[in-house]
Amino acid sequence: MDAIIIVLVILVVLVVIALVQTIQVIQQASAAIVERFGRYTRTLNAGLNIVVPFIDRIRNRIDLREQVVPFPPQPVITQDNLVVNIDTVIYYQVTDARAATYEVSNYIQAIEQLTVTTLRNIIGGMDLERTLTSREEINAALRGVLDEATGKWGIRVNRVELKAIEPPTSIQDSMEKQMRADRDKRAAILQAEGVRQSEILQAEGAKQSEILRAEGDAKAAALRAEGEAQAIRTVFEAIHAGDADQKLLSYQYVQMLPKIAEGDANKLWIVPSEIGEALKGLGGNLSKFANGGGGGNEAPPQSLDKSVPPQQQPRVD
Repeated sequence: MDAIIIVLVILVVLVVIALVQTIQVIQQASAAIVERFGRYTRTLNAGLNIVVPFIDRIRNRIDLREQVVPFPPQPVITQDNLVVNIDTVIYYQVTDARAATYEVSNYIQAIEQLTVTTLRNIIGGMDLERTLTSREEINAALRGVLDEATGKWGIRVNRVELKAIEPPTSIQDSMEKQMRADRDKRAAILQAEGVRQSEILQAEGAKQSEILRAEGDAKAAALRAEGEAQAIRTVFEAIHAGDADQKLLSYQYVQMLPKIAEGDANKLWIVPSEIGEALKGLGGNLSKFANGGGGGNEAPPQSLDKSVPPQQQPRVD
């Protein structure tokens, strides 16, 4: 009786184990490789799957989602014999679970080594300056090589990124000094341009001010000249309208002499040649008055004012 119970228990356990091995639940975005007697049979997709217990075996479960793998810094020698450390990040996705299982033993390690060798080939043909400024070019070249090589492994490389490019410490110091010198140079150029622009604006302002002042002076002189010309025309017309004779003109000429002599700074007098004729006519009139002839009741001219000092009277040689 006890032996029967033990046999029944063993059978129940075997049935449970068989059921567990028969029913396989595969998660979404995953795949499983099934082998029968060590040989590939099929690939289980997401959902409920039935396998033969004790005959079929799950070899590998593979995640089909996109994976991100960062690789440690790798020393790479540039074309100008400088060693730089480059960090890379690979974005890949398994597209064929069977190929990823049987075509390569460890596709993560294979991708890493392929990335290092490809990166050394690409950077070896560039100098340091081009390496630092050509990340997009390096990414594109690296992705093309990796995508072509990993295609037969059932892996698609979606993206390759260079996290950091670190040149040697001495080169970093030199680059920092160079950048500081460039910044100082640009600052000095900008300051000089500012000073130059300020001086140009000031000169333009002074020029404009001088032009406006000159235009104002020219307009004022023109207005003064026009006013003087109008005054002369008015006096000329008044004289002609009054029909003035030579006596009156001589009298007015002599009357203006004291005004010409005003001021202590007058050291030299310029006597026009016409004043001789005026004085000659005036002398003739005065002689007529002195002799009592021809003058009649005419009064002597009032131009010879005694208030004018004798030393300022004009002398006629």
